[in-house]
Amino acid sequence: MSTKLASAYRLKCSCNEYPWGKTGSESLSAVLCEKQRGYGNDGPKSDFKIDNDKAYAEMWFGTYPDLPSYVAETGEDLQDVIDRYPRELIGMETIHKFGHSKLPYLPKVLSIAKALPLQVHPNKDLAAKLHKEDPQQFTDPNHKPEIALALSKFEAFCGFKPLDEISELLRLEPLKQYLPKGASSSELTHDQLKEVVRKMLQADDANVRDTYKALTDLPKSKFGKATHIPELAPRLAGQYSEEDPGTLVALITMNYLVLQPGESIYIPADGIHAYLAGDIIECMARSNNVLNTGFCPRAERNNVDMFVSTLTFAPNSPEECMLKPQAYKRSKHGKTRLFSPPMSEFDLFETELKAGEKEEIGGAGGPTTLITTKGSAVLRIGDETHELNEGSVFFVAAAKKLEIESEAGVLIHAAFVEKATE
Repeated sequence: MSTKLASAYRLKCSCNEYPWGKTGSESLSAVLCEKQRGYGNDGPKSDFKIDNDKAYAEMWFGTYPDLPSYVAETGEDLQDVIDRYPRELIGMETIHKFGHSKLPYLPKVLSIAKALPLQVHPNKDLAAKLHKEDPQQFTDPNHKPEIALALSKFEAFCGFKPLDEISELLRLEPLKQYLPKGASSSELTHDQLKEVVRKMLQADDANVRDTYKALTDLPKSKFGKATHIPELAPRLAGQYSEEDPGTLVALITMNYLVLQPGESIYIPADGIHAYLAGDIIECMARSNNVLNTGFCPRAERNNVDMFVSTLTFAPNSPEECMLKPQAYKRSKHGKTRLFSPPMSEFDLFETELKAGEKEEIGGAGGPTTLITTKGSAVLRIGDETHELNEGSVFFVAAAKKLEIESEAGVLIHAAFVEKATE
């Protein structure tokens, strides 16, 4: 059935399974997908049903072909509809900006029970090279900077600690072995930190295991203000093993953050990170490229030298990892907060209404994709009226004003492309 042009489409999405996901109904991504009447393994004609023996990790609601979204009414792939009406749905400014009519961002809901692989996302140059060499593993030539917005308590490793804090930890006897030749733990440089990470990742299983045991035998007082290290080490080893080098890299060199609902972090391209636990809205540039080197089986790890060569050193403290919300200029009633990362593919807004409240959001330059994460509301776009229920996802055409009214309260998250200029 061919989909007619409209201002908005209710979508049918799906949720994938990874071992790090939350089990069954404990997974918010799965719960929202089932409430949405998302699709199962048999495609858009099927309905998603939670199996409490499975680990559900991510509900995608973009148009990336690995897990596409379909128009609920017709079952047609959303990207096919966009390609038929690119001017009206994506908008000419967005098409000119990116050189195509694909949705330039990929939003998801993640439900995390244990650490994701220690990873970086290649920048555009490396992504293009890897895609050309191995298109099956690296499925696009694009970079993948991203943001993560907490829906629950959210733990993450993000970016490198300040060098002086890493240097202090490298003075501990079990860790001195990872200092590069000629390096001083009191004057560590960024290049030397790369070598520290390389040596940790290239260490054999016995070395990592012995280092882990020696570290966990130390009294808590030896770790200074990094008191999370002896607390998290057994947890990470229990999730993977005492031989996984991701534990050393994450605990010794990376920032450990605990976010509360409504707080957000930004991960630049080539930024090292590993999410640890919680439920989040994640949004990224349109890409699915990743390099993994820890918190995963050895056979699934990418080349260490390539991984280390891509690393950047921003952010360099927990505070620099955070993406602070702003007042949104298109919000008429002040019920919407803006999260604006330093990239052009998308911004994200969060609208929260109490019972009986309203909001109007002026039209952005490009398309908007929104999800109702809590509650219910009525959405009006021109002469169209749509019911928003928990889990429902809508694609909204470029430059359309949103009018939202809720009788009982609602929480909405939306990715969108902002106008380049006013």
